[in-house]
Amino acid sequence: MTRNARTQEKRPTLCHAGEGAAAQSANRRESGAPVSRTGADTGGSSRSRRDNFSTQGRSNAAGRAAERREAGARFESHALVFLQRQRLVLVARNVHCRAGEIDLVMRDRDGTLVFVEVRARTRHGYGGAAASVGWYKQQRILRAARYYLTGLAMRADARETLPPACRFDVVTFDGGRLTWLRDAFREDGR
Repeated sequence: MTRNARTQEKRPTLCHAGEGAAAQSANRRESGAPVSRTGADTGGSSRSRRDNFSTQGRSNAAGRAAERREAGARFESHALVFLQRQRLVLVARNVHCRAGEIDLVMRDRDGTLVFVEVRARTRHGYGGAAASVGWYKQQRILRAARYYLTGLAMRADARETLPPACRFDVVTFDGGRLTWLRDAFREDGR
């Protein structure tokens, strides 16, 4: 017996199905019954064991993440409608870069470019939605705004002109109640 053969015999199976299940799946392969990539029995047995590679837990997590994204999109839409009623004009939505994301980019009546973060909380624990925009989140928004302004200057091909006046607003939904925090934070930390 070679050294490789001895180490393979002593290694436990990754899916924790046991040797009995491995023998059953080998028999199924010979009979033509369906077998998964991990060698587990995929059909027939209602008492099939879950293994470490099961997708059942991941699909629930993926479903919850999709629900959160959909809820976030609904809150962003509500914030957008509210801000448009306040006579702000939509410039861009969901601006992404490696540093972060800006939910809404709006233009105020006086020409100020407004970067809007939309936050929603159903519970008031941990300080509510406004408190969730802490220093770290602000820095991510600031970096994304710089990215956006750099792209704006490059598209305009106007390197000599000053960037537009900017403001950072936060729209919060605490228990369904909308609050608009104008000039919520600044680049200089005030």
